[in-house]
Amino acid sequence: MIRSLAFTTQGRLHSKDIEMFLMPTLLTDTNLFLWIDLESPTAEETRFVFEELFHFHPLSIQDCVSVSRTPKVEEFSPKDDDKFPLYLFMVIHAVDYSRTDGVFATSELDFFLGKNFLVTYHNGPLRSVALVEERSVKGTTHIARAPDRVAHNLLDAIVDNYKPALEELSLEIAELEQEALQHPTKATLNKILQVKKEVLHLRQIIGPQREVLGRFARGEFKLIRTHLVPYYRNVYDGLFQIYESAQLYTDSLTGILQVYLNMTSNKTGEVVKLLTLITLITTPLTMVGTWYGMNFNFMPEYELRYGYELAMAITLFSTLALYWWFKKKKWF
Repeated sequence: MIRSLAFTTQGRLHSKDIEMFLMPTLLTDTNLFLWIDLESPTAEETRFVFEELFHFHPLSIQDCVSVSRTPKVEEFSPKDDDKFPLYLFMVIHAVDYSRTDGVFATSELDFFLGKNFLVTYHNGPLRSVALVEERSVKGTTHIARAPDRVAHNLLDAIVDNYKPALEELSLEIAELEQEALQHPTKATLNKILQVKKEVLHLRQIIGPQREVLGRFARGEFKLIRTHLVPYYRNVYDGLFQIYESAQLYTDSLTGILQVYLNMTSNKTGEVVKLLTLITLITTPLTMVGTWYGMNFNFMPEYELRYGYELAMAITLFSTLALYWWFKKKKWF
């Protein structure tokens, strides 16, 4: 599906859902810029936009249509025989966290940013794209005055969408901490390891993405106007804070795992202690029963008038004495 919007340099919507044959004409108008959004496009739509309309470099087209796990940004400058204009190609990832599945779902968003155009490519709907498109069409904040400004708003929306995911993750970690303290089970251990794996996955996503946005924050690209560099720097700072939060979550999960192991060890120690006490308390019963279970003819205790009662008294006294001693030592 192709969504196309043309805006004036004042940020007002000029036209929407433009016919394909009109797009080359609009690109020649210096008072307009064109935003084309490709959402799960067909092969024909992709070929028209990438190859016939803009003549993008084949390497950037290949990186765009294939799944890329690593964020990147690259500037393509035309040579003498190239048909494509100067543009930036960028791969960025949006995330969403589901507490039901306990995993981070990533969605790739690709940018082609030129002087008078912006092409975005993604498989499936993205909240950040829909939000920025709605704001651009309404024109209340005039964010659609230039492609680099729209690109900034898209990146800002993507970073903002990390925050609900982090809040869900924070609640998950808090519940795991309570569960590890109160009812540590094998299922708790599995949850801790799963969440820790997802936090590591999040850091692996944010780390390279932070490097990409860092290049924008340093003003390395000619297509990003100087007065917009601080805005990109603000997006970079937001992503850096998210990365720091992910690091704190990693440390928290390590601590929860240590608490779980300690609680499990203590629980095992209590069981062993109880079994040991039971064994010690029943030792007199075992000794007396074993002693009088021996089959010898001349044992004087057999001929005592109250021998049975005496054996019972010795057994009971020894057992109670051990119980009193353990109680005094506060082993119970």
